[in-house]
Amino acid sequence: MIRLYNTKTRQKEDFAPLDPANVRMYVCGPTVYDRAHLGNARPVLVFDVLYRLLRHHYGETNVTYVRNFTDVDDRINETAQKRKAAGAEGTMEELIHARSNETIRWYHEDMDALGALRPTHEPRATEYIPQMVAMIEGLIGKGHAYDAEGHVLFAVDSWKEGYGKLSGRSVEDMIAGARVEVAPYKKNPMDFVLWKPSDDDLPGWDSPWGRGRPGWHIECSAMAHELLGESFDIHGGGIDLQFPHHENEIAQSCCAHPEGEFARVWMHNEMLQVEGKKMSKSLGNFFTVHDLLEQGVPGEVIRFVMLSTHYRKPMDWTEKKREEAEATLRKWFSQLEASLVQSNVPNTFLELLKDDLNSPGGLAALHRLSDSGDVAGLRGGLEILGLLNGQVPDWAKTSGISLEGVNVIASINVSQPLEPLAKIARRWQAMRDEKKFEDSDGLKTALNELGIELRSTKDGPEIEASRAFDPAKLEALK
Repeated sequence: MIRLYNTKTRQKEDFAPLDPANVRMYVCGPTVYDRAHLGNARPVLVFDVLYRLLRHHYGETNVTYVRNFTDVDDRINETAQKRKAAGAEGTMEELIHARSNETIRWYHEDMDALGALRPTHEPRATEYIPQMVAMIEGLIGKGHAYDAEGHVLFAVDSWKEGYGKLSGRSVEDMIAGARVEVAPYKKNPMDFVLWKPSDDDLPGWDSPWGRGRPGWHIECSAMAHELLGESFDIHGGGIDLQFPHHENEIAQSCCAHPEGEFARVWMHNEMLQVEGKKMSKSLGNFFTVHDLLEQGVPGEVIRFVMLSTHYRKPMDWTEKKREEAEATLRKWFSQLEASLVQSNVPNTFLELLKDDLNSPGGLAALHRLSDSGDVAGLRGGLEILGLLNGQVPDWAKTSGISLEGVNVIASINVSQPLEPLAKIARRWQAMRDEKKFEDSDGLKTALNELGIELRSTKDGPEIEASRAFDPAKLEALK
């Protein structure tokens, strides 16, 4: 049984889908105005692991995953306006579409590099304007929304019994704690925009309330209803979306389609920090996924670091974690290279992952599988976590060479001569032959700290370097 923490009920629950032959999940996707920063990648990876787990449990063809692109946004408009002012050809709509295409392509490239599977559907908000207009008309007809000065707003007072339950706040608390837009046409300060007017310099669509564009919250409700129905199983996103975005989604969806439940399980991942501090351009610790990839950090390493913290806890990206993740993956991948066994997902590993996506526990289980030599289990676990998609990645492949009776294995990042490695391996073997096991164990430990492993095989000593080494440091070891 899969158990998931439901934000709505504030407890773990046995997951029982509405239809096991069509498990349905919606996750709020990016606003495509620029490169995805590292924090944007966390929900992608969290829910990618859930997607993989659901596919493994219910069957690959029995899971529908929707993640949207928000391509109606003032920041996208601003970029298009700047390009038009600089002499770019085309209408505002065409320039906005071109900018969205560009950032969506970047997003796919970066998330593909992190090993994330593409969702079943990736709807763009601009493709579902008619559905949004129809939902807004329905809300007005049911008395849950009103037209005021070219805007259409959701009337929070019309659904007092449900508004605030997800975040656990009263309307009064939400007003006190939120940056509420003050507008004279609002009946209640918490009423939120479903539709707003557009002037000639902004993208817009015809509607019963004049030329305009949708508010942010109505987009997800309309797309989720169109692609998943009035009730579906899981809705996910970052904890920063819990209020007001998800709270508002629930309100308008449940009022528009009272016969449905909207989302039954709500899941939220916590935020990301860098070296113990909030990621911020002013602190100089803000970077995108593309920045890390360009610096040579493999996507699998980024993914490993992300999954090493439980999704409901704040995650801290550090350089130390990155180094440790790369060393671990090199070790595991070298084991896979040396074996041709098929993958097998052990139940002990699956039980951990089925307990509210306990990915840190899953990684700990992979360490045990590696240490015990269960390469088939290691391969299967890596595949479920998305750390292995097919073959061992090129960056982790090792090259071996025999030097005077020593098998020397070095990663592709080791470019210096390998004889110093063979020399110290022969010295280690000599200690063992002389039964100076205390000395040989001490040398092996010291080498481990330098990223170098020693092994005894039936064909003689074997030494493996996972990163560049300093020959002088090897010579100084006793």
